[in-house]
Amino acid sequence: MFFESRSLLFPLLFSLFLSSAFASDSDHKYQHDEPVNLWVNKVGPYNNPQETYNYYSLPFCHPSSSASAAHKWGGLGEVLGGNELIDSQIEIKFQRNVDKTVFCQIDLDEAKVKQFKDAIENNYWFEFFMASVLISFGLLCDALNTSSDDLPLWGYVGELHPDKNSDNGKHVIYTHKNIIVKYNNDQIIHVNLTQDIPKPLEVGKHLDMTYSIKWDSTNVTFGRRFDVYLDHPFFEHQIHWFSIFNSFMMVIFLTGLVSMILMRTLRNDYAKYAREDDDLESLERDVSEESGWKLVHGDVFRPPRNLVILSAVVGTGAQLALLVLLVVLLAIVGMLYVGRGAIITTFIVCYALTSFISGYVSGGMYSRNGGKHWIKSMILTASLFPFMCFGIGFILNTIAIFYGSLAAIPFGTMVVVFVIWAFISFPLALLGTVVGRNWSGALNNPCRVKTIPRPIPEKKWYLTPSVVSLMGGLLPFGSIFIEMYFVFTSFWNYKVYYVYGFMLLVFVILIIVTICVTIVGTYFLLNAENYHWQWTSFFSAASTAVYVYLYSIYYFYVKTKMSGFFQTSFYFGYTLMFSLGLGILCGAVGFLGSNLFVRRIYRNIKCD
Repeated sequence: MFFESRSLLFPLLFSLFLSSAFASDSDHKYQHDEPVNLWVNKVGPYNNPQETYNYYSLPFCHPSSSASAAHKWGGLGEVLGGNELIDSQIEIKFQRNVDKTVFCQIDLDEAKVKQFKDAIENNYWFEFFMASVLISFGLLCDALNTSSDDLPLWGYVGELHPDKNSDNGKHVIYTHKNIIVKYNNDQIIHVNLTQDIPKPLEVGKHLDMTYSIKWDSTNVTFGRRFDVYLDHPFFEHQIHWFSIFNSFMMVIFLTGLVSMILMRTLRNDYAKYAREDDDLESLERDVSEESGWKLVHGDVFRPPRNLVILSAVVGTGAQLALLVLLVVLLAIVGMLYVGRGAIITTFIVCYALTSFISGYVSGGMYSRNGGKHWIKSMILTASLFPFMCFGIGFILNTIAIFYGSLAAIPFGTMVVVFVIWAFISFPLALLGTVVGRNWSGALNNPCRVKTIPRPIPEKKWYLTPSVVSLMGGLLPFGSIFIEMYFVFTSFWNYKVYYVYGFMLLVFVILIIVTICVTIVGTYFLLNAENYHWQWTSFFSAASTAVYVYLYSIYYFYVKTKMSGFFQTSFYFGYTLMFSLGLGILCGAVGFLGSNLFVRRIYRNIKCD
């Protein structure tokens, strides 16, 4: 009964998640004079995207009663993204214009002036959201909500004006916010914020903070209201199309190279190894001519060192490959870039639901290689990537708490993530391991493994496993290099990444290039009579992540203006997390491709 109820629970969770991701647009409607909420969110240095703080960490006008100010608690991805929405208590009603109106007053003292001046000197910006009608699907979707598609507004706290009497200039703060709202019938389409009436920051001065609202009609449909936030010239530039074409040509070249190895080189090898040895002279000639990959047939299927770890990383990488494909497809179909935190929520939920794949691949691989400690393998597979992310996240979270930033993850959110892992991801990984062990079949290698390992002869430096591993990641990195620039720019420079069709093509190209390069590297290694191909094939593909991380260092110093310990830690911490996941993914794909290649070429030779 327990397993039966659980089997019904998982489809229910997934269907509820999808229903929140693809919420109906028809409910985002207002009646005339219906209240519209304006939420204040966060403030922080413009050049440091992750260094964000509560809006009221600066001495802005607090609501008339801070205790009564409503908080809008977002979904899992929204909280992880560092959002904390508080009702501004500015009165806005649908289609009702508001002339210049005072909504609060600021009495400047020395402490407030210092805070504002520091914020202006560090180029602080703030973010508001104008609310849409929030669709609720119950408790689960309140926790995993992805339908928060409120319209954002941005502005600067103030600016620094040149001043003849001061070397640092004169600090001014904007005191008037002019909000222009465009609507189509009964739906809000676009919101724009402009600021004016700058006032100097002087101790003892009294500032009236004002706002005005203007409503304008538009013909833009509700479904296309987010198009204004998309940078089409940047993401659809000719260089983006050229990079896809260039990567596609690389795929053709590599697949042709692999085909040549399989169809020409191996065909000649098979012809040599399969010749009839009717007389002694022919036999002696064959033995004297044998060299290369044929000589290691008695060791090539020997179980690799650290089988538990290799099984775990291959299983995890297979899951991540499926996960990325699934998330990208959902992003294409559901336009997940519209909702705050939708991508993060989708990633976490899909990771939990695809944990069966990691257990199945890991358990089957471990069993086929004669592993005995399957429980250890299962635990490592289920916890490897989550605990790596947790370790990096714990350090970053500690830094964020020390700085008092919104990037700090609340304890309740940590509990939610742990519950998802403990009650969905871990059981599915366990089930996948059991199924993989039982369905993997008996050990069925094309060649029998010899009792005594064959000594590996010394070869030239470029045929050593370390060099093969390091060089293997160059071409896969080259195939995704341009796309990495667009992904990094969207994440670190306030651009909305929406071209998931490009990402899908690049991901498929990456998989093909990784498999082809790893097969070529494995063939060269076996020809050098080195049968330690398992870990070499994994690291050969995983080294792509090394080049991605090196590129991130270049991007940080050349393409960004980030500064400070906080932002530097978050940049390299997040990039390390991304690179580790990419390395495990590519490594698993490379290993699985090489495994099929090795079994294919040794299946058709005569083994002792």
